[in-house]
Parts: sequence; C-alpha cells; structure tokens
Amino acid sequence: MVHQEQITFDTAGHRQMDDLTDKVTAIVERSGITTGIAQVSCVGSTAAVSTIEFEPGLEQDLPEMLDRLIRPSRDYGHERAWHDGNGHSHLQATLMGSSLSVPVAKGEPVLGTWQQVFHLECDVRPRRRTVVVTVLGE
Repeated sequence: MVHQEQITFDTAGHRQMDDLTDKVTAIVERSGITTGIAQVSCVGSTAAVSTIEFEPGLEQDLPEMLDRLIRPSRDYGHERAWHDGNGHSHLQATLMGSSLSVPVAKGEPVLGTWQQVFHLECDVRPRRRTVVVTVLGE
C-alpha cells in the first residue's frame, strides 16, 4: 500500500528551521499503514530535511555551522552565472540532503524521544515550500 500527501508552507528565508514531526506523524496515521517506511522529501534545490533534537540551541547552531562550512559569498561559480546570491544555499542543501526515510511501526514514525523531523530553508529569500511525504508498507 502507498499513501502520499504534501505539506506546503512559507519560509522567511535563510536559516529558518521548521519542525515537521507532527505533520509527518498525522500523514502516517491517515495512511493506515502500520509497518513500513515514510519517505520525506523537500521539493527544490535550496532546502533540506533531516532529523535533529528540535530545540532553540540547535535551531541556532545548525545553520551557523553550515554558514561556517559553506559561507555565504559571491565567489561561487553559481554566483558568477546567475548573480542571485544563493550559491551557498544550493551547496548547503546538497550537503544536508533533500530526503529522509523514517521507519513506520505500529502506525507511527519510529523516532527517538529527542528526534524530530525538520525542514531547513537554505535560500536567501522567503520561499513557498512543498514537502512530499510518501508512506509505503502494509
């Protein structure tokens, strides 16, 4: 059995993190699938999804770490081609990844107590984002 839904929301731009755990859980519950996998995938090349302990310290630390590793700069080849200020956004999103698989057991996502599913906006401007959740199983 396969069930698919989309989560759509607006972001304010670079560094915004959104906790998607409750929405992903609700989709899994609506699917009626008790054992399987939930694939969480963001649409676009300047955003990422993953898991983290979603708390204010890490909500600040993760984007800051990414900006240290892949700093905002006009020196990227993408900038020379497009001049849109988001070369680092593409690289950060690629490093983090655009999809995540979460096991499903007893009709719920299997996540640790301090583990939440989140979306990270890497782009430099506000965006309307879509995350696709596909639940597969029985």
